[in-house]
Amino acid sequence: MATQDFLLRAHRDKTEAQRYFEKSIAQNGVPETVTIDKSGANLAALEAINANRETPIKIRQSKYLNNLVEQDHRAIKRRTRHMLGFKNFRCARILLAGIELMHVIAKGQMKCARGTDPSAADQFYELAT
Repeated sequence: MATQDFLLRAHRDKTEAQRYFEKSIAQNGVPETVTIDKSGANLAALEAINANRETPIKIRQSKYLNNLVEQDHRAIKRRTRHMLGFKNFRCARILLAGIELMHVIAKGQMKCARGTDPSAADQFYELAT
């Protein structure tokens, strides 16, 4: 499963979720199916987007243990559990974005502009320099 994007917000609401989905659709194209958790904000945002479309996006809601998206985040939970939480939201956002980026590189989903196929270590080195 390819990770398209992720959003970290202190509070979930319909407008933020809708803005996120519209940005993701603009960057990655229209998906056939979207898998979300049981968040009411995500469901409301996708239903609002579907109201304006001829062919609706299929919405698949699943409990977190069975949800592939949540299973994808297990690596983050494993790394952050020992930190005993984050001191503030800004630090959480920065750290989680870095972990997600490394996870995308490890899964081989990062596209290179030069048309080459560098290793994960080479991709990380390019980002660091």
